[in-house]
Amino acid sequence: MSSASRFTSFLKLIEGPQTLGKGPKFWSGFGVVLLAACAYPAFADSYDVGNNVYFFNWLFMAMGLSLIWGYGGALSFGQTAFFGVAGYAYGVLTINLGDAYGLTLISLVLAVGISALFATILGYFLFFGRISGVFLGIVTLSVTLVLERFMAQTAGPEWAIGKARLNGFNGMGAMPSLTIPWPGGNIVLYPDVTLYYVTLVLLLVCYLGLRILVNSRFGNVIVAIRENPMRAEMLGYDVRKYQLATFVIGSALAGLSGVLYTSWGNYITPASMGMTAASLPIVWVAVGGRSDLTTTLVGTLAVLIVFQSLTIYGSQYALIVMGTLLVITVLIAPRGIVIALLSPFMRRKSKLEGER
Repeated sequence: MSSASRFTSFLKLIEGPQTLGKGPKFWSGFGVVLLAACAYPAFADSYDVGNNVYFFNWLFMAMGLSLIWGYGGALSFGQTAFFGVAGYAYGVLTINLGDAYGLTLISLVLAVGISALFATILGYFLFFGRISGVFLGIVTLSVTLVLERFMAQTAGPEWAIGKARLNGFNGMGAMPSLTIPWPGGNIVLYPDVTLYYVTLVLLLVCYLGLRILVNSRFGNVIVAIRENPMRAEMLGYDVRKYQLATFVIGSALAGLSGVLYTSWGNYITPASMGMTAASLPIVWVAVGGRSDLTTTLVGTLAVLIVFQSLTIYGSQYALIVMGTLLVITVLIAPRGIVIALLSPFMRRKSKLEGER
């Protein structure tokens, strides 16, 4: 296959029908946003840079939920469960193993793997048990709340794994940050410019990788299953296997969020798996537009910024606004507010292309 053919095939995957945005204008705008993100630390203080890393950490979870819910059609309240499992696993591993020789990076991979394994076990019983619709949401929410209640009661000294104390509702702390081994001395990824760029690169890789995934044959099949699972099964696809794979990939992304968050703050509590925490990703993804990765990112980032600003005046106001925003989205813009705002431009573009 020639280089031109490879590029054409790659372009078809990254600009396929399952994602919005294609052509020189979109990628030029994408490049401008990426350059602005790269230049941002040069014009911001260390607090704002660290705060933006905090925002970036949650975007992996949102993209995972977009894959599970938006593309796969399975409403899951389990993202924060996998977030918590990976966060606690990272804490236990790093407290026991330390941060020398790049062990924190190995702990990151293992923690994400543990969350993916947990998702595989849970997903097997869900999808091979033919649980779907609202019942899948109920089961995933129940599992999340059970985990939160269990971790909240691990305050006694007997609840320890090696040197790592779970600490119940007070949460686990004192785990080391991610550390990159380097000949001149290890690079510790504190919430500063270095961690900002590392997280930005991870975000870029996951975003582009997911665009390729959802526009591949696999992505087309999971969208077909979302639209009509019975017809997809009649065409010879094992619906359960595709649903399970989608669930595991999306949950692993939530686990990556959990590890990055725990490393960022050197702290994690059972509250990260509570009712409020479990419902917030649903709001983020619904507002942006769950059926597209780009609108999911834009909507999630916007909602996170607004939520944090409102939290300054009182968390109760922030939660009321989030609830109101979800109701407005469901009633007025069920496909997502960001997609609704972009619809007139997309219709105009389609009309112009049709006239040509």
